[in-house]
Amino acid sequence: MVHPTIKDFTVIGINHWDAPVEVREKFSLGRHGRTMLLDGACREGINSLFVISTCNRTEIFAEGATTRELIRLLTTYSKGTLDEFHRYGFEMEGERAVEHLFRVATGLDSQILGDLQIVKQVKEGYDYSASRDMVSGEFHRLMQHVFRAHKRSRNETSLGRGAATVAYAAIQFAMRTFDNLTSKNILLVGTGKIGKVTCKNLVNLGASKLTLVNRTRDRAEFVADKFNLEVADMDHLPEQIAEADLVIVATGASEPVICMEHMEPSLKDPKFRVMLDLSVPRNIDPEVASLHFIDVANMDMLSDVTDEAYRQREQEVPAVKNILAEEFSDYKLWLNEQRVVPTIKALTRKFETIREDELNFFRNKIETDDYDKIENLTRRIVNKIAAYSIEHLRDHHNSDEVAEMVARMFKLESENRHE
Repeated sequence: MVHPTIKDFTVIGINHWDAPVEVREKFSLGRHGRTMLLDGACREGINSLFVISTCNRTEIFAEGATTRELIRLLTTYSKGTLDEFHRYGFEMEGERAVEHLFRVATGLDSQILGDLQIVKQVKEGYDYSASRDMVSGEFHRLMQHVFRAHKRSRNETSLGRGAATVAYAAIQFAMRTFDNLTSKNILLVGTGKIGKVTCKNLVNLGASKLTLVNRTRDRAEFVADKFNLEVADMDHLPEQIAEADLVIVATGASEPVICMEHMEPSLKDPKFRVMLDLSVPRNIDPEVASLHFIDVANMDMLSDVTDEAYRQREQEVPAVKNILAEEFSDYKLWLNEQRVVPTIKALTRKFETIREDELNFFRNKIETDDYDKIENLTRRIVNKIAAYSIEHLRDHHNSDEVAEMVARMFKLESENRHE
């Protein structure tokens, strides 16, 4: 059996560093798209991978698959084309792929440095593939180190202190336009994960004239009740937009939620208003931005906030990188040691077989009630003898010659070592 190595890990994807939002939205995958992609991977014999698809990235991490295979899967089950991927996408193999996974999960690769949401999105993608038995044992072990690196980056550094989310950046963007939000009429469309965090941030900054709209009214009312806010029906969206100074849209819809037809009441009172689109695919039709009294901002326009909290996070980057290096090194050591595990198992089975055979041979020749003690004594002796060989194998896990020498010395059967 050939055991996986670091070289077997790959990642491909589209993210905010190189691809504009109009390209990222084409490659975005909802739950159904991810399911179709995983099913397609299974049909092609790819059995260990997971997908993350957020407002800033769609990436596929895999073990035992080529980047070409992953690119084909992504372009097959998304709306993005092969030409677009080759222009805006990236692909990595081996150590670079694993290092990228560590950076993504800890927020070092995020648009908002130290993003608090990204590890949840990584875990969601990983858990979904794991529930479908599409994550190998080696990949499971890697993810344990990845999540431990994230936890350590929060506990051992100040990377996670201060607000560091897309929702926070959106509010700061609005604050730079309006100075304060206390007297502004605000409309929040979407009360999912980002919507709820955005709502909380708005309330904390003093927003009181805040109305929530959601396709499922019950979900909007659930959030509104926590903060004593107003709720409106989706059918009244055009009128609500006309009354608002600030409109924030954060839904999981695959098509625009706000189109030109929703702007008709606003055309009668063309006052200045800001509209923030926190969704990918975009939920505000780009045509809306052509209206002279509307300032539309999408994900690509939400730059990080250069406040004290951000500067503190930036200073912690070297320390976080050291943590990632330590966890990656520990994982590589474990992965390399797996090369000698079959030999170790075969060796311990061989010694145990010898011990049991000898005990059975002398069983009828021993007149004593202490047979259990004798059995325990022989097991302890065998384990101590085996320990020296096992320690030598672990110390030389990078050498196939040592494993072969031990196998020849103790006449280990090849089929036992290759299970």
